[in-house]
Amino acid sequence: MGGTFDPIHYGHLVTAEGARVEFALDKVLFVPSGRPPHKATEQVTPAEHRYLMTVLATLGNPHFEVSRIDIDRPGPSYTVDTIEEARREWGPSAQLFFITGADAILEILTWKEPERLLASCHVIAATRPGYDLSRLEGAIGDLWARFSSRIHVVQVPAMSISSSDIRERVRRGHPIRYLLPEAVADYIYKYRLYEAPHQSAEARSKDPLEGRRLARA
Repeated sequence: MGGTFDPIHYGHLVTAEGARVEFALDKVLFVPSGRPPHKATEQVTPAEHRYLMTVLATLGNPHFEVSRIDIDRPGPSYTVDTIEEARREWGPSAQLFFITGADAILEILTWKEPERLLASCHVIAATRPGYDLSRLEGAIGDLWARFSSRIHVVQVPAMSISSSDIRERVRRGHPIRYLLPEAVADYIYKYRLYEAPHQSAEARSKDPLEGRRLARA
């Protein structure tokens, strides 16, 4: 399961567990992007923070693991390169699935070597209930006709949670409790991630999780 994970939240975790069960996967490997090429002009939290938040979020599930494949590899993080590395590690007999959001799949034609990617693995596109599958078919055209048997759609109720909304809530001093694991929220407050530059200590302490963290310190 690839992604920026900035930060990881319950939508990611519910998606991963839903895909694991529905497709009888042995494990789900979370792969935080090292240098996401589609966000080259955006400010992205340093990779080590995103990696550690992902580790904290997945500790409670023995079927989840976190990989540094993309973080430790130099250059931009392309999915096809990640899949190739996974193939080298687990061998030709392993059946690989790449889990991502359906909105991301709509842009697959802009990815690096999409045909080679779909020839190398199955893709699980997670979306909200009621998603219009014809949008996906229309957007990727010939790829759908050639690789539809390797593209699977799974509906996930928690997909309405977004990392961008969580970052904005932190910037505004709004609560993020129940949107992501408590350990991840504590980490965000400990390292003051996503805060607005002018945000005061008083504003930060309004969040119940932050207040409890300060009390424990």
